Amino acid sequence: MAIRPVLKMGDPRLLELAQKVKKFGTPELDTLIQDMHETMEALDGAGLAAPQIGAGLQVVIFGVKRNPRYPDAEEVPYTVLVNPELTPLTQETEQDWEGCLSVPGMRGMVPRFAKLRYRGSDQYGRPIDRTVEGFHSRVVQHECDHLQGILYPMRITDFRTFGFTDVLFPGQAPMDE
Repeated sequence: MAIRPVLKMGDPRLLELAQKVKKFGTPELDTLIQDMHETMEALDGAGLAAPQIGAGLQVVIFGVKRNPRYPDAEEVPYTVLVNPELTPLTQETEQDWEGCLSVPGMRGMVPRFAKLRYRGSDQYGRPIDRTVEGFHSRVVQHECDHLQGILYPMRITDFRTFGFTDVLFPGQAPMDE
């Protein structure tokens, strides 16, 4: 297993649509997920999508315990989500700061659905079906956007709220995805 390089905004692979996973529980899928996990942990990320490490598959991982980069965030259970489907449960959106390991050193205010249901499978094909809100909802939407070739700056509605982290939040620890 390995910590893999994270693609940065500007790499055309980040703009491609990810393909559905057709086989579960394979050594290749297990290795991909382990590499994603080690990469996310090494970078103190809240989540990671397979396209961010150059694998064009519909696989995302996310999870937050106590993280110094997200001191006010509620815990989000570690999840491997394959072939996700998101259904907004309200049209209400919430604006909050986001960053991304593929857009290092920057933050922006991004509107996201306040509450949603997500479904998919774990790496073994077992079903996942959750209804979430708050930070959990935001993280899932952010990661699943990567599967559609969408980076968070594409969702920003007011570019006065987009900038370099060290300028926006002087004296704070770096905050990416």
